[in-house]
Amino acid sequence: MKENLSKAESYLLKIKPFDKLIPNYDIGQFEKQSSVFRELVAGVIYQQISIKAAASIYHKFCMFLGGQDYDAKTILKSTHDQLRSCGLSNQKANYVRNIAIFFTDKKLENYDWAKSTDEEIIENLTEIKGVGVWTVQMLLMFYLERPDVFPVKDLGVQMAMKGLYGITEEKRDLEKKITEIAETWKPYRTVASKYMWAWKREN
Repeated sequence: MKENLSKAESYLLKIKPFDKLIPNYDIGQFEKQSSVFRELVAGVIYQQISIKAAASIYHKFCMFLGGQDYDAKTILKSTHDQLRSCGLSNQKANYVRNIAIFFTDKKLENYDWAKSTDEEIIENLTEIKGVGVWTVQMLLMFYLERPDVFPVKDLGVQMAMKGLYGITEEKRDLEKKITEIAETWKPYRTVASKYMWAWKREN
Protein backbone atom coordinates (compact mmCIF):
# COMPACT_ATOMS: atom_id res chain seq x y z
CA MET A 1 0.00 0.00 0.00
CA LYS A 2 2.89 2.37 0.75
CA GLU A 3 4.20 2.03 -2.80
CA ASN A 4 0.75 2.64 -4.28
CA LEU A 5 0.22 5.63 -2.01
CA SER A 6 3.52 7.09 -3.14
CA LYS A 7 2.56 6.63 -6.79
CA ALA A 8 -0.81 8.27 -6.14
CA GLU A 9 0.73 11.25 -4.40
CA SER A 10 3.35 11.70 -7.12
CA TYR A 11 0.58 11.72 -9.71
CA LEU A 12 -1.72 14.04 -7.76
CA LEU A 13 1.03 16.54 -6.93
CA LYS A 14 0.83 17.68 -10.56
CA ILE A 15 -2.83 18.63 -10.11
CA LYS A 16 -4.15 21.64 -8.18
CA PRO A 17 -4.97 21.83 -5.27
CA PHE A 18 -3.01 18.69 -4.38
CA ASP A 19 0.29 20.51 -4.87
CA LYS A 20 -0.64 22.36 -1.65
CA LEU A 21 -2.61 19.63 0.11
CA ILE A 22 -0.13 16.76 -0.05
CA PRO A 23 2.81 18.59 1.59
CA ASN A 24 0.60 20.10 4.31
CA TYR A 25 -2.05 17.53 5.22
CA ASP A 26 -1.89 13.98 6.55
CA ILE A 27 -4.50 11.47 5.44
CA GLY A 28 -3.50 9.20 8.34
CA GLN A 29 -3.89 5.49 8.85
CA PHE A 30 -7.23 3.82 9.47
CA GLU A 31 -7.86 0.77 11.63
CA LYS A 32 -9.39 -2.14 9.73
CA GLN A 33 -11.56 -4.99 10.91
CA SER A 34 -10.43 -8.56 10.27
CA SER A 35 -12.82 -9.36 7.39
CA VAL A 36 -15.15 -7.77 4.85
CA PHE A 37 -18.09 -9.11 6.86
CA ARG A 38 -16.97 -7.46 10.11
CA GLU A 39 -15.97 -4.27 8.30
CA LEU A 40 -19.48 -4.03 6.86
CA VAL A 41 -21.11 -4.66 10.25
CA ALA A 42 -18.87 -2.05 11.87
CA GLY A 43 -19.62 0.39 9.05
CA VAL A 44 -23.35 0.13 9.69
CA ILE A 45 -22.91 0.52 13.46
CA TYR A 46 -20.74 3.63 12.99
CA GLN A 47 -23.19 5.36 10.64
CA GLN A 48 -24.81 8.66 11.63
CA ILE A 49 -23.50 8.84 15.22
CA SER A 50 -20.32 10.24 16.74
CA ILE A 51 -17.15 8.16 16.50
CA LYS A 52 -16.88 8.07 20.29
CA ALA A 53 -20.44 6.79 20.76
CA ALA A 54 -20.07 4.27 17.91
CA ALA A 55 -16.79 2.94 19.30
CA SER A 56 -18.42 2.35 22.68
CA ILE A 57 -21.38 0.54 21.12
CA TYR A 58 -19.16 -1.55 18.86
CA HIS A 59 -16.99 -2.57 21.82
CA LYS A 60 -20.07 -3.73 23.75
CA PHE A 61 -21.33 -5.51 20.64
CA CYS A 62 -18.04 -7.40 20.18
CA MET A 63 -17.81 -8.31 23.86
CA PHE A 64 -21.36 -9.67 23.82
CA LEU A 65 -20.50 -11.83 20.79
CA GLY A 66 -17.34 -13.16 22.43
CA GLY A 67 -14.72 -10.86 20.91
CA GLN A 68 -13.77 -9.12 17.70
CA ASP A 69 -13.64 -12.32 15.64
CA TYR A 70 -17.41 -12.90 15.77
CA ASP A 71 -19.13 -14.50 12.78
CA ALA A 72 -22.53 -14.40 11.11
CA LYS A 73 -23.79 -17.49 12.92
CA THR A 74 -23.07 -15.91 16.32
CA ILE A 75 -25.10 -12.85 15.37
CA LEU A 76 -27.98 -15.00 14.11
CA LYS A 77 -28.07 -16.94 17.40
CA SER A 78 -28.63 -13.65 19.24
CA THR A 79 -32.11 -12.23 19.70
CA HIS A 80 -33.11 -8.79 18.50
CA ASP A 81 -33.37 -7.58 22.10
CA GLN A 82 -29.89 -8.87 22.89
CA LEU A 83 -28.45 -6.91 19.98
CA ARG A 84 -30.40 -3.85 21.11
CA SER A 85 -28.94 -4.24 24.61
CA CYS A 86 -25.49 -3.53 23.16
CA GLY A 87 -26.67 -0.03 22.27
CA LEU A 88 -27.85 -0.64 18.71
CA SER A 89 -30.94 1.17 17.55
CA ASN A 90 -33.90 -0.94 16.45
CA GLN A 91 -33.05 -0.19 12.81
CA LYS A 92 -29.34 -0.98 13.13
CA ALA A 93 -30.04 -4.25 14.95
CA ASN A 94 -32.16 -5.24 11.95
CA TYR A 95 -29.47 -4.15 9.50
CA VAL A 96 -26.75 -6.12 11.31
CA ARG A 97 -28.97 -9.20 11.21
CA ASN A 98 -29.63 -8.58 7.50
CA ILE A 99 -25.88 -8.59 6.83
CA ALA A 100 -25.44 -11.84 8.77
CA ILE A 101 -28.30 -13.52 6.89
CA PHE A 102 -26.96 -12.36 3.52
CA PHE A 103 -23.40 -13.55 4.16
CA THR A 104 -24.66 -16.89 5.47
CA ASP A 105 -27.10 -17.50 2.61
CA LYS A 106 -24.57 -16.46 -0.06
CA LYS A 107 -21.63 -18.21 1.70
CA LEU A 108 -19.57 -15.02 1.54
CA GLU A 109 -17.62 -15.01 4.80
CA ASN A 110 -14.57 -16.58 3.14
CA TYR A 111 -15.15 -15.16 -0.33
CA ASP A 112 -12.11 -13.85 -2.23
CA TRP A 113 -13.18 -10.26 -2.87
CA ALA A 114 -10.10 -9.62 -5.01
CA LYS A 115 -11.91 -11.54 -7.77
CA SER A 116 -14.67 -8.91 -7.98
CA THR A 117 -14.61 -5.43 -9.47
CA ASP A 118 -15.69 -2.38 -7.48
CA GLU A 119 -18.95 -2.26 -9.42
CA GLU A 120 -19.67 -5.94 -8.78
CA ILE A 121 -19.06 -5.54 -5.04
CA ILE A 122 -21.33 -2.49 -4.86
CA GLU A 123 -24.07 -4.29 -6.81
CA ASN A 124 -23.74 -7.39 -4.63
CA LEU A 125 -23.62 -5.84 -1.17
CA THR A 126 -26.25 -3.14 -1.73
CA GLU A 127 -28.77 -5.95 -2.08
CA ILE A 128 -28.66 -6.03 1.73
CA LYS A 129 -31.33 -3.83 3.27
CA GLY A 130 -29.53 -1.18 5.30
CA VAL A 131 -26.36 -1.21 3.20
CA GLY A 132 -26.11 1.63 0.71
CA VAL A 133 -23.63 2.61 -1.96
CA TRP A 134 -21.73 4.97 0.39
CA THR A 135 -21.21 2.20 2.96
CA VAL A 136 -19.80 -0.15 0.33
CA GLN A 137 -17.60 2.62 -1.08
CA MET A 138 -16.08 3.10 2.39
CA LEU A 139 -15.43 -0.65 2.48
CA LEU A 140 -13.74 -0.46 -0.92
CA MET A 141 -11.62 2.52 0.05
CA PHE A 142 -10.50 1.60 3.54
CA TYR A 143 -10.66 -2.19 3.83
CA LEU A 144 -10.10 -3.45 0.30
CA GLU A 145 -7.87 -0.44 -0.52
CA ARG A 146 -9.23 -0.04 -4.02
CA PRO A 147 -7.38 2.90 -5.61
CA ASP A 148 -10.02 4.63 -7.71
CA VAL A 149 -13.22 5.06 -5.67
CA PHE A 150 -15.02 8.43 -5.63
CA PRO A 151 -17.79 8.77 -2.99
CA VAL A 152 -19.75 11.47 -4.80
CA LYS A 153 -22.52 11.68 -2.16
CA ASP A 154 -20.15 11.99 0.81
CA LEU A 155 -20.87 15.30 2.57
CA GLY A 156 -17.26 15.83 3.64
CA VAL A 157 -15.95 15.38 0.11
CA GLN A 158 -18.66 17.66 -1.26
CA MET A 159 -17.95 20.44 1.26
CA ALA A 160 -14.19 20.21 0.74
CA MET A 161 -14.53 20.42 -3.03
CA LYS A 162 -16.89 23.37 -2.76
CA GLY A 163 -14.33 25.17 -0.61
CA LEU A 164 -11.25 24.23 -2.61
CA TYR A 165 -12.71 24.67 -6.09
CA GLY A 166 -15.12 27.56 -5.42
CA ILE A 167 -18.13 25.50 -6.46
CA THR A 168 -21.56 27.09 -5.95
CA GLU A 169 -23.78 24.38 -7.41
CA GLU A 170 -26.00 22.30 -5.12
CA LYS A 171 -27.62 18.86 -5.12
CA ARG A 172 -27.54 17.08 -8.49
CA ASP A 173 -25.67 19.91 -10.15
CA LEU A 174 -23.07 19.71 -7.39
CA GLU A 175 -22.68 15.95 -7.84
CA LYS A 176 -22.30 16.40 -11.60
CA LYS A 177 -19.70 19.13 -11.15
CA ILE A 178 -17.53 17.29 -8.62
CA THR A 179 -17.74 14.06 -10.62
CA GLU A 180 -16.39 15.94 -13.64
CA ILE A 181 -13.55 17.41 -11.55
CA ALA A 182 -12.73 14.03 -10.02
CA GLU A 183 -12.24 12.60 -13.51
CA THR A 184 -8.89 14.43 -13.51
CA TRP A 185 -7.89 12.50 -10.35
CA LYS A 186 -8.13 9.09 -12.03
CA PRO A 187 -6.78 6.49 -11.41
CA TYR A 188 -6.22 7.64 -7.80
CA ARG A 189 -9.58 9.03 -6.72
CA THR A 190 -9.43 7.14 -3.41
CA VAL A 191 -6.30 8.95 -2.19
CA ALA A 192 -7.57 12.23 -3.65
CA SER A 193 -10.83 11.86 -1.70
CA LYS A 194 -8.87 11.16 1.49
CA TYR A 195 -7.09 14.48 1.01
CA MET A 196 -10.49 16.17 0.67
CA TRP A 197 -11.41 14.76 4.10
CA ALA A 198 -8.03 15.77 5.55
CA TRP A 199 -8.55 19.36 4.37
CA LYS A 200 -12.14 19.45 5.66
CA ARG A 201 -11.05 18.28 9.15
CA GLU A 202 -8.87 21.36 9.53
CA ASN A 203 -10.94 24.01 7.75
